[in-house]
Amino acid sequence: MNFRIGQGYDVHCLAKGEELWLGGIKIPHSKGTIAHSDGDVLIHAICDALLGAAKLRDIGCHFPDTDEEFKNIDSKILLKKTCELLQKENYQVVNIDSTICAQQPKLKGYIPEMEKVLAKVMQLEVGQISIKATTTEKMGFVGEEKGIAAYAVALIEKV
Repeated sequence: MNFRIGQGYDVHCLAKGEELWLGGIKIPHSKGTIAHSDGDVLIHAICDALLGAAKLRDIGCHFPDTDEEFKNIDSKILLKKTCELLQKENYQVVNIDSTICAQQPKLKGYIPEMEKVLAKVMQLEVGQISIKATTTEKMGFVGEEKGIAAYAVALIEKV
């Protein structure tokens, strides 16, 4: 068996008047992410974890924020394309473990839907995707609600 592990991280500033997309779903909130794409930090962290595990560089190499093709793009499309890149290299996803860091809004109630959406996009079982949410106890840019961050770890296997 040939297993590989990758980790990913993403962060975006928050601002009033923007939409907040996390895990492929729109979350009602007074602030949203400032980004070239839809700013879904969770999906971006997962993409980086998958690409890193397969030694395929990072999300910015494949979907640069300088390319108009990706302006306001739905990050689920980026995740699907990332999974296709892994398939071309004969990798399959074993599991994803991730954490969203946000002071507000509370995300616990949205996590099951996020897991379902991501599983569908990645053609996985819901049990292969773990999403957790935490605050930073009002410390730092996340705690001050200036930004949002996400971490992800991916385990892939060569088939």
